[in-house]
Amino acid sequence: RVEVARSGGRGFLPKTLPPAQLLDAVANVLDQRRTADTKVMAVDDDPEILSILKALLAAEGIEVSELADPLAFWNTLEEMSPDLLILDFDMPHANGAELCQMVRNDPRWGGLPILFLTGHQDPETIRQLFQAGADDYVAKPILGPELVTRVLNRLERTRLLRSAAESDPLTGLANRHKSGQGLLQFLGLAHMHSQPLCLALLDLDDLREINIRHGHAGGDQVLRRLGQFLLGSFRSEDLVGRWDGAEFVVGMYGMTRDDGVQRLAELLESVREEVFWDSDDIQFRVTYSAGVAQYPEDGEDLPSLYRSASEALSQAKAAGGNRVLPAGWQPGQPALTEKVDVVLVDDDETLSSLLLHTLENRGYSTHWLQDGLEAVNTLGGQNPSLKAKLVLLDVDLPGMDGLGVLRRLAREGVTQRTRVIMLTLRATEEEVLASLELGAFDHIGKPFSVPVLMQRIKRAIQL
Repeated sequence: RVEVARSGGRGFLPKTLPPAQLLDAVANVLDQRRTADTKVMAVDDDPEILSILKALLAAEGIEVSELADPLAFWNTLEEMSPDLLILDFDMPHANGAELCQMVRNDPRWGGLPILFLTGHQDPETIRQLFQAGADDYVAKPILGPELVTRVLNRLERTRLLRSAAESDPLTGLANRHKSGQGLLQFLGLAHMHSQPLCLALLDLDDLREINIRHGHAGGDQVLRRLGQFLLGSFRSEDLVGRWDGAEFVVGMYGMTRDDGVQRLAELLESVREEVFWDSDDIQFRVTYSAGVAQYPEDGEDLPSLYRSASEALSQAKAAGGNRVLPAGWQPGQPALTEKVDVVLVDDDETLSSLLLHTLENRGYSTHWLQDGLEAVNTLGGQNPSLKAKLVLLDVDLPGMDGLGVLRRLAREGVTQRTRVIMLTLRATEEEVLASLELGAFDHIGKPFSVPVLMQRIKRAIQL
């Protein structure tokens, strides 16, 4: 073991190790040496020192944020959220030991590794550094190889400790403590810069039933795969964590609730298509439910924001699961003078059921009409019983065909406040021109791609 360590070996693995564990071990070694996403914040009032630090660490693929003014320290720290902090000991306004003590006094930054630069190596100065909370120090003048080695070693050690303390062992996602800290930082930034923050809670549908039918190994397989889906579907700057059991959390800084619902609904479609196999080679599929809330509309702090998202999640579960709902969603059919997002006018029950379910999964409120005359009477007139942002109108309808319905809606001024997308099997040039001349916003031929239709619906509602 000594000889392997001297030669630069990274560890020992028994030959009997299962392939999956072998791959996990390899991935861990690669992660320990990866510096592409590593951020270091350097604070020094000497621009030449900052320039040297940036050049040395940039060669290792480490991003360096330079700060010459200690008075701007705290805002820069919160905005950058570095993996390691380098402090000069002697600075005006606030010395390095004082800044270090500030960091250690805040529980959010208690584990941040701090490296000092100092021209003083007397015992009293060194005592002050470590008493303030330093992890290590490098003497000035700086020796490049020594500084780089100390930074890399400290980053690697910290990464190992953090991985054990902050990661969920099954999925590899941030655990409740870590993701909670990240959400608090997001809230601070959202408040500081007047930006939205989207918080989503996801819960796997019927995990208990999955464990009973397919064993706990099957349930673990699903949870692990859902974690992979989440990591691959959201931006690197988004926060993804597993909280309890089958509950996951996603924090999306700078994103609105509607966009969050859209992204989670698209992910749900991918999850539905995933096929799982248990130890008895039995095939099964899974779904999840989710609730989405937005800061500050649905909550101005983490507990209230969590409650709003949790209530929406409970509504999604109560509605049968397998859907994504926004905070504030109202269940049930619309009442008189009620406003909805989408009205579907189509007598095809199979297609309508699919479209309504897909729309509801994306958080849209809906209403279904099957007859042309009923559509005119419900949507038209001076005091309509139902108003919609968008009408999906089939051409072939009982009572009155779609073009007749569109003609009446246009004559009564409904198309001035409501966009209409026509759905038809024939989609002849004459029919398309007729519908557009009558005021239709768009025209889609059957059969159509549901994802394409959803994008057109989103565009029609948002424009």
